[in-house]
Amino acid sequence: MIWKDGKLLSPGKILPGDRVYHGMRIWDPAHSKVAALCHIHGEPPVTDASILYLGAASGSTVSFLSDYAEVVYAVEFSPRSVRDLIRLAYERSNIIPIFEDARYPERYLPFVEPVDILVQDIAQRDQADIAIRNLSFLKQNGHFILFLKLFSMGIEKKREELTDEVLKLIKRAGIIDINVINLDTYQSGHVALWGIRSSQKKDE
Repeated sequence: MIWKDGKLLSPGKILPGDRVYHGMRIWDPAHSKVAALCHIHGEPPVTDASILYLGAASGSTVSFLSDYAEVVYAVEFSPRSVRDLIRLAYERSNIIPIFEDARYPERYLPFVEPVDILVQDIAQRDQADIAIRNLSFLKQNGHFILFLKLFSMGIEKKREELTDEVLKLIKRAGIIDINVINLDTYQSGHVALWGIRSSQKKDE
């Protein structure tokens, strides 16, 4: 990935509203959790990768990923956001917009190939369960990145308790070597869980 003077840059077509530095798009960590992850912890191996992105919204982060990736399958359930995704897909042929609820991965199973990276950014109480339901798309030894929006999981428990509960769930599902990254510097109330899908564990 391209860095210059501490800025993460993206070489794709410049879109309206993009900030530009040295002729390239600035990937702002305050507006993208993937960019925040890159700044705080390190870069996921997105270059030439196939990516399934759950909770794509209007496609801002998806557009940056598509500048590096081979293909991005972008799942979103909001009709308004999907319209933006479709417009974006006309600009970038490697974005596949999918208008579906990520709770039901069987509905888009015929349209998504096995992927190298699974990224989820969904603000729901059952966000961990949603990610686990989509693990069948992730290749063995593929990268699993779950952005937890802790406030969406309730206020009855502390963030450490919530994070530990999700860690237990994804470990049981076969995710190993998990890093827990606090994103508060750029994304308040968010934690990233980044691990690998074990080649030894079968889906439950």
